[in-house]
Amino acid sequence: MKMKKKIASALFIGRFQPFHDGHLSVIRDAARTSGKLTIVVAGPAKSDVKNPFSFAERKRMIKLALASAGIKNYAVRELRDVNDDKKWSHAIARLGRFDIAYSRNPWTSRCLRTAGIAVAKHKFYARYNNCGREIRKRILHGRRWRALVPAKVYEYILKIEGESRIRGL
Repeated sequence: MKMKKKIASALFIGRFQPFHDGHLSVIRDAARTSGKLTIVVAGPAKSDVKNPFSFAERKRMIKLALASAGIKNYAVRELRDVNDDKKWSHAIARLGRFDIAYSRNPWTSRCLRTAGIAVAKHKFYARYNNCGREIRKRILHGRRWRALVPAKVYEYILKIEGESRIRGL
């Protein structure tokens, strides 16, 4: 059996609004093949309907989910949105050196390549259910969403009254 070469450092960028099972699946895959995984929480500084959770809340969701999954070889960093591809690429490059980044987003992939980071497309895991937009829509309309996020994330969102926040935006 051929063994995959271990990647020293990998990068995964997302908005994580909220952190869901698809994110967890990608991170599980990346953590298996990476010595160190950096998870970058991207997004605007201000809350809106697409971005109801703060950086601190999203970081907490990630830590709760990864602790439950037994994933330890990671760091969480913040990257604020700027409406300038070049500035965003430079901000990514300043985060450190990465052997690979995982992304399926064309804009993010282009910025990562501009920053000198190789990009690999990760698998899609039940794409239309594992989507922050779908989860926020279900919350907004009072539909079931519990099965789309890790259990600890669900409990945390309830604790911080995330459902009523989304409905209020």
